Amino acid sequence: MSSGVSELAWFKSSYSGTQGDSCVEVAVTEQAIHVRDSKDVTRPAFAVGREGWARFVHFASER
Repeated sequence: MSSGVSELAWFKSSYSGTQGDSCVEVAVTEQAIHVRDSKDVTRPAFAVGREGWARFVHFASER
């Protein structure tokens, strides 16, 4: 995880439950989309390039 990730503007998925379960948070930068588990923000986040993220979202929306 690169330095400065904790300072990113994180937001929860609109599909996250209101009970705090199964939540992911994302933060968008010019270079990548960062993803982390909102239930344990001490675990490392991962990042994926914008093109890869777009393919993932397209795939997930077809399910």
